[in-house]
Amino acid sequence: MGRAAATGGGGGGARRWLPWLGLCFWAAGTAAARGTDNGEALPESIPSAPGTLPHFIEEPDDAYIIKSNPIALRCKARPAMQIFFKCNGEWVHQNEHVSEETLDESSGLKVREVFINVTRQQVEDFHGPEDYWCQCVAWSHLGTSKSRKASVRIAYLRKNFEQDPQGREVPIEGMIVLHCRPPEGVPAAEVEWLKNEEPIDSEQDENIDTRADHNLIIRQARLSDSGNYTCMAANIVAKRRSLSATVVVYVNGGWSSWTEWSACNVRCGRGWQKRSRTCTNPAPLNGGAFCEGMSVQKITCTSLCPVDGSWEVWSEWSVCSPECEHLRIRECTAPPPRNGGKFCEGLSQESENCTDGLCILDKKPLHEIKPQRWSRRGIENASDIALYSGLGAAVVAVAVLVIGVTLYRRSQSDYGVDVIDSSALTGGFQTFNFKTVRQGNSLLLNSAMQPDLTVSRTYSGPICLQDPLDKELMTESSLFNPLSDIKVKVQSSFMVSLGVSERAEYHGKNHSRTFPHGNNHSFSTMHPRNKTPYIQNLSSLPTRTELRTTGVFGHLGGRLVMPNTGVSLLIPHGAIPEENSWEIYMSINQGEPSLQSDGSEVLLSPEVTCGPPDMIVTTPFALTIPHCADVSSEHWNIHLKKRTQQGKWEEVMSVEDESTSCYCLLDPFACHVLLDSFGTYALTGEPITDCAVKQLKVAVFGCMSCNSLDYNLRVYCVDNTPCAFQEVVSDERHQGGQLLEEPKLLHFKGNTFSLQISVLDIPPFLWRIKPFTACQEVPFSRVWCSNRQPLHCAFSLERYTPTTTQLSCKICIRQLKGHEQILQVQTSILESERETITFFAQEDSTFPAQTGPKAFKIPYSIRQRICATFDTPNAKGKDWQMLAQKNSINRNLSYFATQSSPSAVILNLWEARHQHDGDLDSLACALEEIGRTHTKLSNISESQLDEADFNYSRQNGL
Repeated sequence: MGRAAATGGGGGGARRWLPWLGLCFWAAGTAAARGTDNGEALPESIPSAPGTLPHFIEEPDDAYIIKSNPIALRCKARPAMQIFFKCNGEWVHQNEHVSEETLDESSGLKVREVFINVTRQQVEDFHGPEDYWCQCVAWSHLGTSKSRKASVRIAYLRKNFEQDPQGREVPIEGMIVLHCRPPEGVPAAEVEWLKNEEPIDSEQDENIDTRADHNLIIRQARLSDSGNYTCMAANIVAKRRSLSATVVVYVNGGWSSWTEWSACNVRCGRGWQKRSRTCTNPAPLNGGAFCEGMSVQKITCTSLCPVDGSWEVWSEWSVCSPECEHLRIRECTAPPPRNGGKFCEGLSQESENCTDGLCILDKKPLHEIKPQRWSRRGIENASDIALYSGLGAAVVAVAVLVIGVTLYRRSQSDYGVDVIDSSALTGGFQTFNFKTVRQGNSLLLNSAMQPDLTVSRTYSGPICLQDPLDKELMTESSLFNPLSDIKVKVQSSFMVSLGVSERAEYHGKNHSRTFPHGNNHSFSTMHPRNKTPYIQNLSSLPTRTELRTTGVFGHLGGRLVMPNTGVSLLIPHGAIPEENSWEIYMSINQGEPSLQSDGSEVLLSPEVTCGPPDMIVTTPFALTIPHCADVSSEHWNIHLKKRTQQGKWEEVMSVEDESTSCYCLLDPFACHVLLDSFGTYALTGEPITDCAVKQLKVAVFGCMSCNSLDYNLRVYCVDNTPCAFQEVVSDERHQGGQLLEEPKLLHFKGNTFSLQISVLDIPPFLWRIKPFTACQEVPFSRVWCSNRQPLHCAFSLERYTPTTTQLSCKICIRQLKGHEQILQVQTSILESERETITFFAQEDSTFPAQTGPKAFKIPYSIRQRICATFDTPNAKGKDWQMLAQKNSINRNLSYFATQSSPSAVILNLWEARHQHDGDLDSLACALEEIGRTHTKLSNISESQLDEADFNYSRQNGL
């Protein structure tokens, strides 16, 4: 006992306990169970019998309290006489311990297992510098051992993520990084990624990495990586979902290879070839950018035109053969067929009797015997006396005839036309020589003045003036317009034989565009008795003064177009009452304008008439009139005028004025007018400053002169309106003119400076022009008011040799102290080798009248919905006024306010402005900006006009 006491070493208290070691031990255990109520603490070590210290088989683990559920801490040691828990430096009461004691069979040592429960309240009540902790203390005979400290924490997981993943749009093969910071929690939450609600396994996909600080990394984006991604955070308490992030992997479009160049679009002449490529390599996907650049390329091409063969003139008749026949031949060489052209049709040789049936063979007239069946035996059997007597009589008759014709020609030598009569032999039809003589200066600017160029043409061939409808064959304007006087005198042998001495005369003054043009002129024959009435009818030829088109329209409305003039008329749907139809006409005055401008006022447009005048419409119709003004409110004051029934012109409104009777919208090249009544309208302009500009169209035409070595150039300066240029084209077609260069625009200022037109860079040693005529000047007033008559200047060039077939030069048109344009002439003077330059664009060659839904660009069902939407007042201003504003209609809105459906009238105006381009995208963009719809109208095809559905999809229209 003394040894044990010495071993325990500990002072008086320890010795006092030695006699009752067992009892004292339990007393100490009870005191420990009581806690610190008595102020005593358990010793750190208790003396024991010889043996080993306690060895912990199981130590308490860190634990988390979930919600309000207590947790159990457990420890096991051997050999162990007692085990107690100490938490936060204080002994746990014995009553809170649950212990079990067993015997280890292999070693014979006692094994004791103890566990306690720790509640949420205990942990929450603890306030210390560290987490709540507990450890075990085990006693054996040799001493005590302590276990590891196990921390006890309250587990939780907050609701909100510290950082949610954000949606991304990335190009294909780009890197995607989605950041996720889970909510705060104990223990720390583990993160899992979901794609479209399916877990992502980064171990199976090397392209995906989820290990880097909870972030999701996709190294190279694929199309399959598009989707909705969610970050899932979880611990022992709960699971939390982040907001979904949408990832879009897009593909920017790439061009395919160019296709081969197409064949030339024209069989012959000047045309174009094109090649195309598509944005399909790859095609744009998931909002990827469309390819930049042009999808179609065009280049000009020239194909050789097929030239059909044409006969040369017949050769002279051959000498009369023994068979009483003579021959003549012709060749297909004027020109010969080229480039696949047709060979001449008809016979290449002719034969006929050369004695007018007087040749006798075998006592029979020659015409009763087939030439191929004649035999030499028949000729030998003929009567020589009869033959010689017949030939003698013929010789006498011919001599008498020659003497008579000679005397007759001397008596008619004062005539301007030589007539050689052979009617006695040919049966009454005669050949004649037709000469015209014109004098004047061809280079004067005023086409009404006599040109200073002597032109002489001779027409040889049979003439037959049988029908007054052939009057176009008797006038000519192939060089200048108008022509000088033409005097035709024809004397027929029939008239002489009948005792008729009157000579028919035709004075053809100022009848242009009726003579055939070209160098080879042929006339058919006519009996002399029909000649006089025909020549008298030529003097009463009507002149063309207007272009006109008509169409029948009903309740569905439609569009009336004057091709190649820029003039059109839009009849809206419902403007004509149901079950009614009207024949509506439209015409353009091409004669002398009836509107006589006063002072500085200038006519800027053609005079357009639409009717019938007594027609009443319930909705304003749209009239489009082209003009030649360079639109600017600073320099022009433009008016719309109407002709009254008395023929006077009165002003309807100024384009810039506010009016509820009509509406004018001025575009750069046309004016769109909304009207309620038909009539004759025109635009006039009053220049406010010298900077007011008229747009002129300049063009050069050329044709061969009567002299085979001369070539004529005619330079036109006309108002830049399609109808004015069409009149020039019509005149040139009659004169045989060829457009040599595409027309260009010239800005002519109202600064009173004149216009100069000059020919430059004429090839020396090939061509020459008359001295002092290479440059011509036109007074300002003549150009400024050129709408009275097309202004043109004529230049006559002469080639040195007939072998020169190419002409290359420049035409310079410039206003002094103003704009300048250069026309490059490079052409062949041979008609068969010329390149064709189109006069008008293809879009202008449409049908004059279109009726029903196909005449409009906006489908009727869509139009109804737009009107229903925007005609309703809106507090935020999203009504028809904003629709007008988005369509560049910013003035005179009071006019639309007076209409029963303002939106419908605005759409009518849109239809009139976009009749050629049909730019539905512009209207769709306007509607998108307003916020009413999200659409793209351009995908609506014309075949869907009657079935169009109004929806809010970009793929299907409005």
